[in-house]
Amino acid sequence: MKKTGNWKLYLKAWILIPAALGLYFYFLWGHYSPLIGVLASILFGLILVCIAFNIMHDACHNSYSEKKWINGIMGLTMNALGSNAFMWKIKHNIIHHTFTNIDGIDDDIANGPLLRQCISQKWMPMHRFQFLYMFLLYAVSTLSWMLRTDFRIYFRRKIHTTPITRMDGKEHVIFWGSKVLYAFFYVFVPIYALGWQPWLIGFVIIHGTMGVVLSVVFQLAHMVEMTTFEVAGENRRVIDSEWAIHEVRTTANFAPGNKIISWLVGGLNFQIEHHLFPHISHIHYSALSKIVKKQCELFGLPYNYYPSARQALYSHVRLMKKLGNRSATIGVPYQSGQASPLPWE
Repeated sequence: MKKTGNWKLYLKAWILIPAALGLYFYFLWGHYSPLIGVLASILFGLILVCIAFNIMHDACHNSYSEKKWINGIMGLTMNALGSNAFMWKIKHNIIHHTFTNIDGIDDDIANGPLLRQCISQKWMPMHRFQFLYMFLLYAVSTLSWMLRTDFRIYFRRKIHTTPITRMDGKEHVIFWGSKVLYAFFYVFVPIYALGWQPWLIGFVIIHGTMGVVLSVVFQLAHMVEMTTFEVAGENRRVIDSEWAIHEVRTTANFAPGNKIISWLVGGLNFQIEHHLFPHISHIHYSALSKIVKKQCELFGLPYNYYPSARQALYSHVRLMKKLGNRSATIGVPYQSGQASPLPWE
């Protein structure tokens, strides 16, 4: 079997991209009630998130197609969502996938000072309430990434503490060109067709939906009670354990038996398999998970998973509440996960 996608993945693209385009033109049509406009904005945000999970994510990992140019084109759906594929590949593929949950390197847990995501980070009194206000921060995360983070990386040429690869001329053109096109299609055209007030309401709802869903899905993979965290030492590029063991301990699956969730989030509920095999398409993760679980048991390693998304979400909230306590001493020590058979076996 080839490692990349097959008709199951390509069918998602044929469903999601036309659905997004159709809804976009429906917005410009403008003949609907305010309530329908709000509901359509939420739906549009969900569709865009599904494009990110299912198409962009696989393409940027070069697992969408065996052809490099197809992965490149489909990866640009990230730019169509307002961000930049070049920077995301460095931030996610290189930094996050190599130094997962390592404070001082992994940019995904560097959201201070507003959020304290491991005990090695500085505590502030407001963190006592972070388990409540974190969802508001999640809601503005895509707007922040698009309007602030991308430009900060571009001009500083650094992601958190890691310098980025020098951008060639083509990447500079893609960066600025996609930003201009995004502003044209997502800002100027809707304002011209609908007026600035309906546009602003819809734009905020769309990004709020995207931000919450994207953040929660990725937080459930690493920011839960079962996973472990480490701190960058003097030699910042060396971790104490073997890379694969580190990935297993710092990652968790959720709702592995829920086929609807697996379809919608592009297999990102199988984060252990994704972190071990990032160049394999997510359509294979369910089958791989049975093998990975047995190997973890064979070598005495944890296989962290939550049977449902609700249980994983509760664990994330509990963890963030504990980290809001100044005297928190959680490591968080890794556990051996569930000893019972997997729910989809």
